[in-house]
Amino acid sequence: MKLIRSQLDRVEPHFEAGGRLEKLYPLYEMIDTITYTPGHVTRSGSHVRDGLDLKRMMFTVVIAMQPVVIWAMYNAGLQAANAIAQGATPLDVWQTWVFTELLGMTFDPSNILTCTIYGALFFVPIAIVVNASGGLVEVIFAVTRKHEVNEGFLVTGALIPLILPPAIPLWMVALGTMFGVVFAKEVFGGTGMNFLNPALTARAFLFFAYPAAMSGDAPWIAANFTGVDSFSGATILAQAAAGPVDFSDTSVWWSSFVGLEPGSLGETSALLCLVGAGLLLFTRIGSWRTMAGVTIGTAIFAFLLNSIGSDTNPMFAMPFHWHIVVGGWMFGMVFMATDPVSSAYTDVGKWWYGIGIGALVVLVRVVNPAYPEGMMLAILFMNMFAPLIDHFVIRRNVKRRMLRYAD
Repeated sequence: MKLIRSQLDRVEPHFEAGGRLEKLYPLYEMIDTITYTPGHVTRSGSHVRDGLDLKRMMFTVVIAMQPVVIWAMYNAGLQAANAIAQGATPLDVWQTWVFTELLGMTFDPSNILTCTIYGALFFVPIAIVVNASGGLVEVIFAVTRKHEVNEGFLVTGALIPLILPPAIPLWMVALGTMFGVVFAKEVFGGTGMNFLNPALTARAFLFFAYPAAMSGDAPWIAANFTGVDSFSGATILAQAAAGPVDFSDTSVWWSSFVGLEPGSLGETSALLCLVGAGLLLFTRIGSWRTMAGVTIGTAIFAFLLNSIGSDTNPMFAMPFHWHIVVGGWMFGMVFMATDPVSSAYTDVGKWWYGIGIGALVVLVRVVNPAYPEGMMLAILFMNMFAPLIDHFVIRRNVKRRMLRYAD
């Protein structure tokens, strides 16, 4: 570590004012502050000092996602191995060649290691492309605006790979990432100024621009396997939207809770999302009010639509305890809805913001059979209303104070 510190100190003069690489100072500062604690400290008494800065907060969120990341790789490989075990032909892509020819491995659903390695061959390239393309945009804007590289992309770069299907083309990954970073964050001034979640914006762009790659049955397994009829790659939500599902089957519910069903890379395991939620709540980075609001909103509307019922739409029968384990509900509630920048920031506003997400996700899933997921769309929609919610909460508080002092 001393060697790295000495090398950074040696090249620092070239990036400071007057140096030949002065314009690239944001790039140097990014590497320096990620590796070491910033050397600039406040000295006047008007500042509040805290051991938790933006970078540490972002790293904590990324750490909370690591169990989900590991499971994403394993489950992607598991779903592929399950399909192949039933006669499917794997997609003719370089990942399969590396797995079978270079590494000499076979598709075995009972082998945790080989499943994880095969899933990693899909996940890791997506993660690399996301961080490379998004990081490039961040550096370009930082150099152009002559400010430091914002740490906000640490979380965005970790979120985007987890909300994408495994077999998505990498050029789409790069395009969607750059779109989300530019149009959901940088055009508003960077981290802290955006009202839309960049990761959700990237997914929404890809969903509407390239629906064939982001919807349907094919994306939910590690590759577009062909030659098998008995294996279903559809998610539980897609199956429920297409026809009746036995919601009394506890084995399927438990499988969805653990994360043994097909789905986008990081959205399958509700259990591991809860582990991440525990860390975020313990460190007070994630808002328990927002999480509770999402849960309450989902419960109320699920019970309401269960009571109404429908003879033609089987989704009306999906109970609350199924909504929270299928699709991206748990992942969205824990890692997306609690985003401190794009969510409501008042305590009362967080309740209404969360309730709105919970209500909308049920309505989208049930009423719109063409889009059975709904969680990411619900969060993105409520991102737009979060400032308005906070506005009315603050106005109400001001009126209450005025009335109190008037008395």
